[in-house]
Amino acid sequence: MISPQKLASNQFDHFYKGGYRIGALRHGPGGPMRPEEWIGSMTTRFGEKTMGLSTLSDGSYLRDSVIANAQAWLGAEHLNTFGASTELLMKLLDPDQRLPVHYHPNRKFAKEHLALNHGKTEAWIILEAPDQAEVGLGFSSELKKPEVAKMVNDLDSVGLLASLQKFKVKAGDTVFVPAGVPHAIGAGIFVLELQEPTDLSALLEWNDFAVDGVKDGHLGLGFDTVLDALRYTPIEKEEASKLVFADRLFTQSDASVFTDVANPYFRADYLTGKSSKIAAGFSIFLTLDGSGNIAFENSAAMEIQKGDAILIPHSAGSWTLTAASGVVCRPPLAKDAPLAI
Repeated sequence: MISPQKLASNQFDHFYKGGYRIGALRHGPGGPMRPEEWIGSMTTRFGEKTMGLSTLSDGSYLRDSVIANAQAWLGAEHLNTFGASTELLMKLLDPDQRLPVHYHPNRKFAKEHLALNHGKTEAWIILEAPDQAEVGLGFSSELKKPEVAKMVNDLDSVGLLASLQKFKVKAGDTVFVPAGVPHAIGAGIFVLELQEPTDLSALLEWNDFAVDGVKDGHLGLGFDTVLDALRYTPIEKEEASKLVFADRLFTQSDASVFTDVANPYFRADYLTGKSSKIAAGFSIFLTLDGSGNIAFENSAAMEIQKGDAILIPHSAGSWTLTAASGVVCRPPLAKDAPLAI
């Protein structure tokens, strides 16, 4: 029997500082070098065998259970379209230092160079942010590959950070980040991230971080190759209007937190808990405030409180959230599946 369950914290060491707010929210270990939690993860860290995988209450890996019980977890329509993959990775990011300027390859590049079916398009849901917080998203003007390669080779962190277009963000805002777009998140911005299920990051700078970028910053492809996955053109105003949004959380009614641009990759909705009802399907609900309960069509009801991450299989049927509020993350619908590469 595949039933809904609460997920234990899944933090682990990383190359940048942070993690205390994750620990406080999720009753986990906290920092100082555990700035990420991977929630409901079938994805491993790049080059690792099991690190990053979420475990179920019986100690087994979610990945193994989904593969063995794919229809119960995902439903027939999803399974027929996407196979035995949840199609998403949900994370909490809690950086105590600015994230380095980096980017992620798209599906075409990942398929050609890494034999993978997914790239790493992602999106950020801002849970907390200091005053005047900023994220960098895309170059502010068009650059050429040799210009960027020189800054990388020269370890020019100042120049790379200055090259990005900056957007101010606050709690409740959301940012959609297409694959290939260079970006950076400012220190102190607490993020719920949703992304394709890979760990594919190419670094453009690493001076102040506990990582050897020369060795590990290019996905094992070399910078000359991996820089072909970088987008060199800026995000113009019209495109930005579809990517950066204010006040998508903490609203008075249930609402999607992204525009249709996210539909081929993932879905996320803010739920107020005013008898919020969600259709059957694989989903992960992160409780952000209050306490309450979830009533499932085919499973026993569950009491929840702030910080609980609930893993919900398709077989649980539709469900209704009462009293507590938070964000539910789900894979794309079959009708929105991207065309095969």
